[in-house]
Order: sequence, then C-alpha cells, then structure tokens
Amino acid sequence: MKKRYIYTLAAAFVWIGSGCNKLKDFGNVNQNPTATTQPLIAGLLTNAEVSATGLSSTGTPAIAGGQYAQFFTETQYSGTSLYTLPQNDFTPYYSGPLYDLQNIINLNQSKASSAVAKILQQYIFWVLTDSWGELPYTEALKGLQAIQPKYDTQETIYKGIIATLTSAQAELDGSSLAGDVIYNGDVASWKRAANSIKLLAAVQLSKVPSASAYAATAAKEAIAAGVIETNSQNMKVTFPGGGIKSPWYNIYDGRKDFAESATMTDMLKGLNDPRLSVYGGKSEVIGNVESSDIGVTYGLARNNVLAFIEANPNWARVMRGDFRTTTGAVTIITAGEVFLARAEAASLGWTSEEVATLYVKGITASNDQWGLAAPTAAYITNAPPTIANITVQRWIASYPDGHQAWNVWRKSATAANPKGYPALNPAPDAVNASKLIVSRFVYPTSEYSSNEVNVKASVARTGGDTQDTHVWWDVEN
Repeated sequence: MKKRYIYTLAAAFVWIGSGCNKLKDFGNVNQNPTATTQPLIAGLLTNAEVSATGLSSTGTPAIAGGQYAQFFTETQYSGTSLYTLPQNDFTPYYSGPLYDLQNIINLNQSKASSAVAKILQQYIFWVLTDSWGELPYTEALKGLQAIQPKYDTQETIYKGIIATLTSAQAELDGSSLAGDVIYNGDVASWKRAANSIKLLAAVQLSKVPSASAYAATAAKEAIAAGVIETNSQNMKVTFPGGGIKSPWYNIYDGRKDFAESATMTDMLKGLNDPRLSVYGGKSEVIGNVESSDIGVTYGLARNNVLAFIEANPNWARVMRGDFRTTTGAVTIITAGEVFLARAEAASLGWTSEEVATLYVKGITASNDQWGLAAPTAAYITNAPPTIANITVQRWIASYPDGHQAWNVWRKSATAANPKGYPALNPAPDAVNASKLIVSRFVYPTSEYSSNEVNVKASVARTGGDTQDTHVWWDVEN
C-alpha cells in the first residue's frame, strides 16, 4: 500500500463499519450475524491512549529525543546518540492512533469521548510537529477528500492545537467515556489535562517574539481554567502486566541497549539531588531496588562504550528496577512539569504568579512523584529560581520523557548560548558532518514519492530538510 493511502484509511473504515446498503447487493452469504458492524469507540480510545504513551517513553520521538537531550546513551549499537541521519517515518501515527481518535470523533456517539479524542489528537500532533516541523494538520485525517494533504506551517499547527484544546475541554460533559485507561472516565481530570498540554505548548513558543502575545494569553487561560497540580492528577497509563507490559519493562526485556547518561548523573550529583537514587538502576533485573550513579559517558562509538560498561558493570540503567515492572506506569504530563512551566511563564512576565513559589512546588512535585522528600532549603539556595535553573529543573523533572527534555533544551539554546540549559556538549564520537546535536527529524523518503509537491513546498519554506534545520519555535526572530 502506498503511503499516500494511509491518509484515506479512516474514511474507508467508517464507511465499511457503518453498514453501507451496497453490501446487501451481494446477499448475506459472507455476513456474520453476530459480528460487530461498526467500530467500538471504547476499544479505539484504549488503543489510542496506550499508543500515546510511546511518545513519552520508548517510541521514536521520545527515545531518540532522550538521546539528543542526553538523558540516555546507547550501550551496544551506537547510532542515534552519535547523530546518524534521523530519517524517521511519521505516517504510522496517522494511520494508527490519530485515525483511531478520528473515528471516535466521526462516529460522535458520546460528547465526552469525542472531546477526549480531540485532546489526545492534539497531544500527538504536538509531539509530531516538534519532532519533524511542518506536517499535515488541517487537511490530515480527511480520508479521500485529501489523499495528499498539504503540510501546514508550525505556527498554524500550534494555533490549531491551542484552539482545539480550548474548545475540547469546554465540550467535555458527563456523557459516556468508556475505554478510558488514563482517567477512568473522569471529566474533571481530562479538563485539567487539556489545560496542562495547552500551557506546555504555549510556553514552548517563548523563543518566538511574534507568538508571545497569543502564547501568553493561552498560558493564562490554561492556568485560570485549571491545570494538573498533584501527582494524583498526572496524565498517565498504568499497565496491567501479563500480555500488556509497561514499555519501561520492555526496554530491558532480554536487552540492555540504553543507559542513563553521565550528563544526568553528573548534574544530579552536583546538585545533591535525591532523584539520583531513582533515575538510575544498578541492574537491568526488573524489581531490583539498587541505585547506580555511574552514568555512561554520552555519545561514544561502540568499542569505546563497550569498554566503559565492561570496566563499570554497575553502570546506570534507565530508572531503578522497581520502576520498570510489567505493571509500571508511563507518565505523559506530570504536576512537576506543569508547576515548572508555570514558573517559566511567570518569569517571562506572562502571569502575575510568584516564580519562587511555583519553582519550589515544581521540584517538590517531581520528587514526590518518585516517593522522595521535598527539596531542602539548601537545595533551593544552591539552585535559585533563575530562568537558567528553571529550565534545568524542567529538564530534570521531564525524566524519563526524552521528547519533553529535547523540547526544553532546544528552546533554551540560542546563538549567544549555543549549549543551552543544561549546557550540553555534542557527542564526542558524532558521525554527522556538522557534529551538532540533532535539531529535528528528517522527512521519510516515502513522502517524497507519495506527497512530493507538498513536502517540497514545506522544505522550500523552512530552508531545508536536514537534521540541522531548526523548527519554527527554535529560530530566534
């Protein structure tokens, strides 16, 4: 199947499932009277919610982003952490969770389910556009009406995300919300989640002066409407185990390809940060409660990294073993991330909230998420709430969501401060020509054969399709 037909699957699925009369022209020989004749929205919602966890755990945007942000480094097959060409395919997200959610919206069997589907779609679009840049948005998911959808500018996508999150949370009501494994059908929780995503997306635009007015307005609206403030309100999926295991369990299920980077362990050591005890595990054995503060040197070629882990067998695995069980959780948006984003918004003058208070609340919530005590007065004295430290704390609190960390770091890097916050040095054994940290994913070759006119128009607008091309909000203007 050519890639362009991926954009038509939703329409075909709903048409077939709705029982078109033409099917009767062939009689009922091949019909199963007990079969379901249209999609089950509960199943579609569950599938989409589980799929969305990949974007904050071990899916491509997150696991690669985590390497560019230096949360993780490879221990066996060095490639991504050495900046090999990140030519990744985004179309499976369109044909998978985005279309599942669009089917829920098209069927419109429940107002609450449709609103939640819109909220999840915007979260997915947000991660995708931050990873690749311009993508199909306004013409996406329209089936046969747009089999070769145009690529929208990132500004258009961001404005669409913010507007849709605003309207979707207002549409939420007490109607049926079956299949919800994130909040178990609780509408108030979904409103907070929508507002929290809106806040984080708005703060991501702080580097773009032309967007500051509407971004500040969106941030204020989100906070006023109510955002996530406790870890009990976190947007997350807890996996049941058995045949449906947490992705963090799967990362070491017979393999040990990733380590916590020394960039992270060194940062936490320098701050005397208690999260050091949970972010790295001494063993890949699931449930092992021993910590490791031996981060693996970031960005080493295969022979060099193998020599390191052989000399340091207790090197830090990604998270302590008791956080990598089959029934573990994957967080999507957390209270710590939200409080720290609010602190950044306040430091920008977008809100009148107290920066220092939000900063402490953010670190406290992040520690509490891992079962740790609140930060001491000495910790805050050592790392006061400057914009640099707020950004570093956002980076730390995002762990292990590599995509969020990549977002936070890219936005902080400027011409005057190319290393950003925290100060990241490129991989010492980098293989790309520029030796620079990857700025974005490159479009898949399939798009050039199946949607050539639109992808080339996008590349012309943005100035190139390379891993060094900056996304819109990452360009100082």
